[in-house]
Amino acid sequence: MNIGFDLDKIFIDYPPFIPDALINRLYKQQSNGLLLYRMPSKAEIIIRILSHHPFFRPPIIENIQFVEALAEDKKHRYYLISSRFSFLKDRTKQIVKKYNFDKIFSAMFFNFEDQQPHVFKDRIIKKMKIDRYVDDDLPLLEYISENNPNTKFFWLNKWQTKSLKKNLFAIRYLSEMLK
Repeated sequence: MNIGFDLDKIFIDYPPFIPDALINRLYKQQSNGLLLYRMPSKAEIIIRILSHHPFFRPPIIENIQFVEALAEDKKHRYYLISSRFSFLKDRTKQIVKKYNFDKIFSAMFFNFEDQQPHVFKDRIIKKMKIDRYVDDDLPLLEYISENNPNTKFFWLNKWQTKSLKKNLFAIRYLSEMLK
């Protein structure tokens, strides 16, 4: 089985003291009901590079430990699929090195060509024939779940565990993706 994971909010948390809603509002925009992610301005890029320093992005230890234990089994292949834009390439390399993600995952895919995140992830999920995928971005998951009916998608959130669609499930803990 091929299992994919997003990076931010799955293994690396947002900076403390900054509300998730504010961060999400800076990233996304709606246009006639279509899902769109904003490419930040030059000033925003500087702020985002600073805010993506590993010091400001604490690890989600229990999730890292969970995937490390899974990866030891060698029964499945695990992929890190992150839609971080190219201006975060150096910060992403720091995170990968700091937490040894290159030793955990069979392969890692980053959106350093600056595609729309949902388009990028949809392409990688198809290319790698991902069977299960975990992300924290519900609108993105709703989009890619429509295009990949044979993949099970999991929205990692703090509030609920339930079925949302035929192939989309809300989970509170990574271990719930294996049920």
